[in-house]
Amino acid sequence: MHAPLAAAAGRTASPATARLINDRLALRLLQSEGPLTAGQLKKLTGLSRPTVADLVDRLQEAGLVAVVGESGAQRRGPNARLYGIVADRAHLLGLDLRTHSLTVAVADLLGQVRAERTVPVDPPGAAGTTAAALAGALAGALAGALATIDGTLAEAGAAAPHALAIGAPGLVDPVTGRLGGSAPAWHDALIDALRDRGTGTLLLENEVNLAALAEQRDGAARDRDTFVLLWLGHGTGAAVVLDGAVRRGASGGAGEIGFLPVPGTGGLPSATGCDGGFHSLAGSAAIGRLAAEHGRAPTAADDGPARTEAPPAEALVRDAVAEGAGGAAFLDALAARIALGVAGVCAVLDPGCVVLGGEIGRAGGDPLAGRVADHLARLSPLRTEVRAGTVGGRAVLRGAVLAARDAAQDDLFGAAG
Repeated sequence: MHAPLAAAAGRTASPATARLINDRLALRLLQSEGPLTAGQLKKLTGLSRPTVADLVDRLQEAGLVAVVGESGAQRRGPNARLYGIVADRAHLLGLDLRTHSLTVAVADLLGQVRAERTVPVDPPGAAGTTAAALAGALAGALAGALATIDGTLAEAGAAAPHALAIGAPGLVDPVTGRLGGSAPAWHDALIDALRDRGTGTLLLENEVNLAALAEQRDGAARDRDTFVLLWLGHGTGAAVVLDGAVRRGASGGAGEIGFLPVPGTGGLPSATGCDGGFHSLAGSAAIGRLAAEHGRAPTAADDGPARTEAPPAEALVRDAVAEGAGGAAFLDALAARIALGVAGVCAVLDPGCVVLGGEIGRAGGDPLAGRVADHLARLSPLRTEVRAGTVGGRAVLRGAVLAARDAAQDDLFGAAG
């Protein structure tokens, strides 16, 4: 049973503060457990029956909670009413920015995706012009999605969402809040355009950090409050989650594992490029060359602009897993490379759990994760579980939706009291 949060806040909490804390507790329970009766809320919160009745009334008046049914066909009366969060009380957006596309998801207050759209991007001219066009297209997509989702929301048109979370490649400067590194110019231009249009709370986050949030809430790390997500895709990266919180570092660069010096690359990375670092062992181009050494692919790198189909490296790994014994040598060699990066991370952080994400981690699944764990056990004395990511190809988008949901709920739930 949850102890009343008002008690946890101390005996000196004012009545208004106690109401706010208890309301937030009830809303969180309704979010995580689904619709509940007043009696169930009383049991889960430890609050008195009159207190629960008062908070349910307040939340209904605020438009955050409504009666959604009854707990049993044979029961009638106030105690049988099921209360649930009004999901359409606010809408929010999650954006996944890629080099040549963006994907937007429209979700409700509970984080349920109502509509999703991918827009290919091939910027022909100035970044600002492209961003303005994209921002307009985004507003149109939102209006259309709302109109088709629920007629009662159609009149909202292209009104600003309550919260917007954007996942993008590259560093996010904690001081300026802008993207750094080699991100496409249209990314910053689009973000500026969205800020200018008014989007409610706007969150900008590194894509790997959002993927880690998705794995923590919905995927392979649900039972972990400390873990590292190792992103293996076109490039390499990592998200560091310690005690339940993403750690970004002083400059936003925590997890830039592509720059990690490792043996076997024939060189060292530099301040201007990660060639010679872990990226040179585990990036998609390097995986293509490794596959060629095992007679599985040409040596051409998969660095072309088109990303509408699975990158060759992802397909190579998936094919090797499907072949079983025939692909074992290649998978083992790849796992040995990945384990070098994991060992470096573990030596510094000792996270206890590493999740393999990204296109390569998803394609390799448990067979690749198991091999990495075996190699890691020979490299490191620290006990570390290696898991395959389970969220899938929409991990960044899902993380963006979850981040936007958290921001909207913090705002609305905090105002409920």
